[in-house]
Amino acid sequence: MSKFASTGPTPSAQPSLTDTYFRHTRNIVQTHGDCDVTYAVFMRRPVTLAGKLAFDWLEAMAESRGVTLQIEKLYAEGAWIGAGEPICYISGPFSALVDLETIFLQRLGPSCVAAYNAYNMCIELPYVGFLAMDARHCAGSEMAELMAYGASVGSTKAKAKTGAVGFIGCAADATAHFFGTEKGMGTMPHALIGYAGSTLRAAQLFHETIPDAPLTVLVDYFGNEITDALEVANHFKDMAKSGALSIRLDTHGGRYVEGLDTQTSYAVLERNVPEAIRGYRSDAELKNLMGTGVSAASVWHLRETLDSHGFENVKIVASSGFGPDKCRVFSLAKAPLNLIGTGSFLPQIWSETYATADIIAYDKQARVKVGREFLIRK
Repeated sequence: MSKFASTGPTPSAQPSLTDTYFRHTRNIVQTHGDCDVTYAVFMRRPVTLAGKLAFDWLEAMAESRGVTLQIEKLYAEGAWIGAGEPICYISGPFSALVDLETIFLQRLGPSCVAAYNAYNMCIELPYVGFLAMDARHCAGSEMAELMAYGASVGSTKAKAKTGAVGFIGCAADATAHFFGTEKGMGTMPHALIGYAGSTLRAAQLFHETIPDAPLTVLVDYFGNEITDALEVANHFKDMAKSGALSIRLDTHGGRYVEGLDTQTSYAVLERNVPEAIRGYRSDAELKNLMGTGVSAASVWHLRETLDSHGFENVKIVASSGFGPDKCRVFSLAKAPLNLIGTGSFLPQIWSETYATADIIAYDKQARVKVGREFLIRK
């Protein structure tokens, strides 16, 4: 298998995927004389370095062209890098480097932002596991690979620095290896519940068909999260007792979880985590604390109900919009979660993923466009 199968576009595909002006420049340099150049690479916002896939592709392309590059990585994978700080210096023949910039930057910036977001989510909720469910929100399999890798880097950093549980896996087999597993993880989508006609029947069908898989049951399809959770737990009492049963909340933001409204949500938090609602909270924080959809109050409400019926060992999984900000609010509320399914470590503002490369030296003579002098080595 070609090394490009796992690193990115092949040498034959690369020309059609790069910017035309880079190809023109390569042609001019090859015609009129080559020189050695040094590129400085940076981003305009703070990131967590997740550059392996980009560097692997660059090195593979250099090998295919029979040239040697000097890549000076200024930070280790997983390091925090400030806005505008050079990430690396790349030196080599101008003709070998100039038309590789497009794809190299595509493979660098987005994964670094995903790693930054994933890290912050993991350290906000260190006691909760995360499952990467980003694949269906990605623009193709290459983006999915970059995002999953970024999440794995952020997770690894959080585990090392804070002992966080971090990301335990992802939804797709193709990227599972980034999380140390062989297969994707997940139980059922809403579509299965619609097919089965009831939440309990969907759980029964799943368990009958795939008996060795963990059972995580969605309970928001019919808007009866509490009723259906109890019905499922009563039916699967042995699994509930052993801790093998999980209930997943994925209520959309247009309504409250069954049994809640503004006042009852406030009361749930007042009983369990009064400190979470005693300080000033922005509208967005209040929405995540006690609003519609999957709020911190809804998780406490489900936990209280399960415990009061003797189902203390049933686990709770939450999904729906869990990015860094929502995780921060759930941390304030000490939400009793076991796992979060999320794709919201994906960069929300795509322009923040733009990585930039500028040549700072030609044949070892420092030269860079006006305004980028800060990139030149001190």
